[in-house]
Amino acid sequence: MQKRVSPDWDDSADVVIVGFGAAGACAAIEATAAGADVLVLDRFTGGGATAMSGGVVYAGGGTPQQIAAGIPDTPDAMLKYLKLEAGDVVSERTLRGFVDSSVDMIAWLEKQGVPFDASLCPYKTSYPSNKHYLYYSGSESAGGFRDTAPPAARGHRTKGKGTSGKVFFARLAEAATKRARVRAQTFARRLVVEDERVVGVECSQLVGWAAYRHRVYGKYAAKPGLYVPFLRKALNRRVQRLEHRYGKPIRVEARRGVVLAAGGFVANREMMREHAPDYRRGLPLGTVADDGAGIRMGTEAGGVTAHLDRVSAWRFISPPSAFLGSLAVSESGERIGDESRYGAALGHDMVTRHGSRGWLFVDSALVTEVRKQLRSQTVWFHRLQTKFLLGRERVSGSTVDEVARRAGVDPVGLAATVEAHNASSLAGKPDPAGKPAEFVRVLDTPPYSLLDISIKPSLGYPCPMLTLGGLVVDEETGAVRRDDGTAVEGLYAAGRTAVGICSNSYVSGLSLADCVFSGRRAGISASVRRTSAHG
Repeated sequence: MQKRVSPDWDDSADVVIVGFGAAGACAAIEATAAGADVLVLDRFTGGGATAMSGGVVYAGGGTPQQIAAGIPDTPDAMLKYLKLEAGDVVSERTLRGFVDSSVDMIAWLEKQGVPFDASLCPYKTSYPSNKHYLYYSGSESAGGFRDTAPPAARGHRTKGKGTSGKVFFARLAEAATKRARVRAQTFARRLVVEDERVVGVECSQLVGWAAYRHRVYGKYAAKPGLYVPFLRKALNRRVQRLEHRYGKPIRVEARRGVVLAAGGFVANREMMREHAPDYRRGLPLGTVADDGAGIRMGTEAGGVTAHLDRVSAWRFISPPSAFLGSLAVSESGERIGDESRYGAALGHDMVTRHGSRGWLFVDSALVTEVRKQLRSQTVWFHRLQTKFLLGRERVSGSTVDEVARRAGVDPVGLAATVEAHNASSLAGKPDPAGKPAEFVRVLDTPPYSLLDISIKPSLGYPCPMLTLGGLVVDEETGAVRRDDGTAVEGLYAAGRTAVGICSNSYVSGLSLADCVFSGRRAGISASVRRTSAHG
């Protein structure tokens, strides 16, 4: 039974969750299942970056979808691969727990109504077409990975057309709102701390005509604002003006705990400038609510942060899969790396080693194959990006020297790179950059082209980015930690507000999977934590 609200509070719940994306929804479902009265606060109407995502969940170890598709996989194989990606950002015990619970996670999501499918994508891609919903979503089959960990398709895309994150979130939201209360358009401003314990949240809530305008501005700031930065900035100013002028102050009591699940900080230019200045040329993947508010509230309450400099920059070159046979080169003409790696690995190297600049070297035969694959392997945004690369971002020449000079790439360096690549391929030797043989092709059919894949503001070929660091949490409970390792009592964090499985290196589906993993953990922990004063 819900307790009566004291005069000092406008509302009250056992568990208060800030943010209604994947992590917040999962926390709400688990907390209510544990018997807690739960109130969710969201600055807009829910969904956040989750609803804008591709709806991919990284899972393996023998899921029903993998078994149905004939994909052999074991928890040990999945662990070996993720250890290469995650590094030491979480303990091996936590990573093992994540892996061992992977099959159960898919079953749990299906119980909430999230649909998956066993249709395996037959080619390597950054995101499958609407015909396929299981694929190799990371660097599992790239050189340097497959020898350590047997590759397996672990990208479980939610079944739904287009970018299916909207279906993923809709199902979770439906399950969460059956038992938890949601206060939409309620902007959490600060935590209420008494005797070093978090006991509530101070917010501003919009109602009436101001709420309507706020909702409309927020919707269009998300899309198409995601792709039109000046529109997003203009709408965000209106959002903030409404919140400042018409937001009604309210105080919400959290009798057992507060869960911060408010996303990352990719939309906060000041934080990006401070912690990840080299990543400000990309497309902020998220909503204007990914402004670091959750992280800020956590630090003000005594929490500590880590890995705020970690950003995932997505420089995908496939589909079409024929592009994997190209050579990604820098301004000096040298190879940037194995082109079959996950796109964020290519993006990371471009940002950190090559001044965010890069080109794809292709020949006419490869371009012909790319065009043939456009219809069968892509969804609409892939087709637009490919046509942009083959149009505005392309320079051509009858020789390697000519195309290099036209593009502003060092001709001597490019010639040496192409010669070494073709020679090793013709001789049947390993690729100089370690690319697996099935992706290697001889590039010797003129005219040649260099496609500019540099990371820069661009509507035709944007580079989506998301932040990976956040509040440090106890890996058993999700409780926010102080600098001395002790927990901030009554405070938990999940998703991109917290350090998690993907905070070292992101591959498609790992953030949503971590949101589910960490959200469930925080919801369970917050629901059972009580004190004599507030329990």
